[in-house]
Amino acid sequence: MPAPLEEVLPGVWHWRAYREGIGQDVGSYHLAEPGVAIDPMLPEEGVDWFAEHGGVADILLSCRHHYRDSDVFAEAFGCGVRAPTSGLHEFTRGEPVRGYDPGDTLPGGVVAQEVDALSPDETALHIPAARALVVADGVVQWEPGGPLGFVPDSLMGEDPEAVRAGLTAAFTRLLALDFDHLLLTHRQPVIGDGKEALRQFLAA
Repeated sequence: MPAPLEEVLPGVWHWRAYREGIGQDVGSYHLAEPGVAIDPMLPEEGVDWFAEHGGVADILLSCRHHYRDSDVFAEAFGCGVRAPTSGLHEFTRGEPVRGYDPGDTLPGGVVAQEVDALSPDETALHIPAARALVVADGVVQWEPGGPLGFVPDSLMGEDPEAVRAGLTAAFTRLLALDFDHLLLTHRQPVIGDGKEALRQFLAA
C-alpha cells in the first residue's frame, strides 16, 4: 500500500509507492515552495494533493530510469521534466524531457552532481536550501531504517568490483558538499545524520 506523504524536512515531502517494474516500494520527493517533484510516483492522495499544495512547476529525475509517473504530473500541471543529458536516449515516445548536465543549477536551486559508475546518467541532486542530497540508485536501503548498501552485483554490469570502486570514489567526493540529510529514492530518507551514515558506509 502506498505510504502517505510526510513532511520530512520543512517544505520537503517524501512518500513511497509500489513500482511494479522492480517489485518494490520506491521513494519520491516534493519541494513545496518551488513546486519541484523529484523522481515522482503517483501517491495514494493523487495529483489533487499537489494541486492543493501549490502544484508542480518542474520535475527532476536523478537518472533516466526514474521517469516513473512523471507523465501523469506533466499532464495535470503542464510541467516539463529534466533528466540527465546522458540518459535522454531512453525517452523515445515524445516524453516532455529536457537534458541537464553535471554542475547545472536546476529549478528550486537544485545542483546536479555527477556520480556515473553505475550508469553514465547516475546523478545526485544537491539541495543546498534543505541541506540535503538526493541519491538515485548508487546507494540504497533495502529495509526501512536499515543500513545503506549498493545494488546487487547482478545490476552492476560486467565488472561489479570496478562499479563499486567508482561509486565509492564518487560518493567520497560528494561528502565535500554541505548537507545533513540523505534523501534516498529507494526506501526511507536518512534525516539529520545522513552525511555521517554515508561516510560510515563508504569507510566500511
